[in-house]
Amino acid sequence: MSTTPRPSRHLRPLALLGLVAGLLVAAPAFGAPAAPESVTVAAQVATSAPAAPAAARRTGVRRVASSRVAFDLANTNNSSVLCVPQPDGKAYPVRGRLVGPRAVFDGRVAVVTVNVLVHDAGTGAWFFNLRSNPTYDYATRLAERGQTSLVLDRLGYGRSPLADGDDTCLGAQVHMLHQVVQHLYAGRYDFLGSRSGTPTPKATTIVLQGHGTGATIAQLEAARFSDVSGLVLMAPAITSPSQLAIDTTRDQARTCLSAGFADFGDTARAYRALLFRTAPSGVRRAAVQRRNPTPCGDVTSLPGALASATAADRDVDVPVLVLRAGRNARTEDGSSSVRSSERVTRTTVKGAGSALTLERSAPATQRRVVRWLRDLR
Repeated sequence: MSTTPRPSRHLRPLALLGLVAGLLVAAPAFGAPAAPESVTVAAQVATSAPAAPAAARRTGVRRVASSRVAFDLANTNNSSVLCVPQPDGKAYPVRGRLVGPRAVFDGRVAVVTVNVLVHDAGTGAWFFNLRSNPTYDYATRLAERGQTSLVLDRLGYGRSPLADGDDTCLGAQVHMLHQVVQHLYAGRYDFLGSRSGTPTPKATTIVLQGHGTGATIAQLEAARFSDVSGLVLMAPAITSPSQLAIDTTRDQARTCLSAGFADFGDTARAYRALLFRTAPSGVRRAAVQRRNPTPCGDVTSLPGALASATAADRDVDVPVLVLRAGRNARTEDGSSSVRSSERVTRTTVKGAGSALTLERSAPATQRRVVRWLRDLR
């Protein structure tokens, strides 16, 4: 999608630029220290870990199936996030991929836990399902360990296109994620491709996993609707952004004065700096090739989403795993304001950049998440 100028009726006042940048600079005020959580586990994960042996990986792959899927969703805002302007309220097909054990697809499993993977700004479904680099294909590696995942392209990204990026916002993204959760419980979505027309699995348990801005969306959905059983927050957008993060959002806001979409990082080099610290060069190249511009409605509603996520009445009531990136270029101190009436487990991935599923520590991150998921049972 391009960032060519649009008709004047879409232009925002110049004050918008100052609002976005100003709120980000002032964001630490939203993040007053939270009350102690019920359980906090501090852990350190090594920055490098051996991948699974090739023979074992081939065996696991034979047990894994996947299919493209589509959800019919309303682009509406019934969340706690204020959006100006409001989303357009229209229905859209939002697409993704279901990845899991073959037995789930064949209907041989009665209890189905689905991990809904919610991507960041500037990425897309590929972030969790990088099939060109199998070691870093998070969804498939989890499937080999018995986990089922839904990898979404949020509206305005990848295979879920939107003509005008002003027509959605993060509040609508939260509400659409809630709709996805409800559709999964009911089995109300469609297989595409070779499985088209066959019954879709119904989820009995759902865990939300989000990265960056996707973590904020997942946290807000869990707090607002209380319809999931767990929450994994990867390098969440927090209340102490770095100067790089502030500059990136300011640049996006400036672009959004005359365009519907804005690049996340104005160059490939800037994009890599926002996401990576230890990722192999092949993974970095693949990411740059797949980078997505951010809908401007998401850009301008980010300060409100962060403020809502840190508000005292936005606690969640499910177990939470917070995965902090030890060398996250987008944060100053890495603190997270999430609060839960259940246990909150905090893990630091030493030396890693924001893109935890694509850094060299990815295999260790995969194992850490799977252990936590098994503890939910």
